[in-house]
Amino acid sequence: MKNSIITKSLIFGALFTNFVAMSGNEDRSGSAGAPSLLVNPWSRSGAMGDAGVANVNGLEASFTNIAGLAFTDKTQIKFNYTNWMGGMSGIAFNSAGFAQRVNDNTVFALSLQSMNFGDIQVTTVDNPEGGIGVFSPRINVFNAGFAKSFSSSIHAGLNFKVITESMSNMRSMGVAFDAGIRYVTGEKDHIKFGITLKNVGPTMKYKGDGIGKQATYINSDLTVTLHERMQSFEMPSLLNIGASYDFIFNENSKLTAAFAYTANSFSYDQYRAGLDYVMSREKIAFSFKAGYVYEKNVFSVQNRSNALVGPTAGFSVDALVGKNKNALGIEYCARLAGAFGIIHTFGTTINLK
Repeated sequence: MKNSIITKSLIFGALFTNFVAMSGNEDRSGSAGAPSLLVNPWSRSGAMGDAGVANVNGLEASFTNIAGLAFTDKTQIKFNYTNWMGGMSGIAFNSAGFAQRVNDNTVFALSLQSMNFGDIQVTTVDNPEGGIGVFSPRINVFNAGFAKSFSSSIHAGLNFKVITESMSNMRSMGVAFDAGIRYVTGEKDHIKFGITLKNVGPTMKYKGDGIGKQATYINSDLTVTLHERMQSFEMPSLLNIGASYDFIFNENSKLTAAFAYTANSFSYDQYRAGLDYVMSREKIAFSFKAGYVYEKNVFSVQNRSNALVGPTAGFSVDALVGKNKNALGIEYCARLAGAFGIIHTFGTTINLK
């Protein structure tokens, strides 16, 4: 039975790798919508360059590989804040989530990501300088996921998303899902493999009064509203394949090396590498992380098509508190964004026993 599941997982990965490779090409770059689905809201996995497809656990796995949600101990609560695209953009990216183990094999999770672009002046032909009001664009992504452990080696999960994008007079809503599998092996469960298919769903389209124009017939005083037809756009679907290896030095120290390949349907494919060193002392644990994301033209400022490439780094500190030994952690991640500067992500994680 176990070998059958592994074989089916490998066939599944091979088929979807071929599907994504055939469906995407460089000419389609920038033609997908809902780009917020490509943004990792969590600091710990982001500090590894999103390379932890095979090893990221808990609520953060809802972005990287939903199968990792199955490794939640009991109850986990997370809050993260990101100054998206650096301080000059004025974009606030807030994330919050909750994961709960319901039995020995199943974990459910809910999370919300909200991207706020601040107040923008309303301008018209007659008022190009504004001064007649403001509007506040916003993007929200609501996630509902679950993961299940089928054995000590096989873990899988599904994540359902609802995406809303809105401005003053236009709005779009869509749905998508992720599916992921993780395989764990080795005498100390130190070898892991993961595969996840992300952002699969129907097309989205904008609707609202913003696509309407007032028009007056020349031969009469009749005024009508003309609505333009909006082009629908596809989800930024992708496939991630990853592996990790734990170098266990002793019971208080280990180093995890992770690698991942991302096959994008609407942009260049990417290669990711990450390191995570964990050191624990009595009731406190320290983690230092680093990563690198490589894609075509990554070293060319003029030809680079993605700001979220290059080095990443971060750290986290977790401490056991109270009689129940609940864990309280703080975390930080830094990601280089080319001309936009450095993206900082701060957060906290609470694990309840």
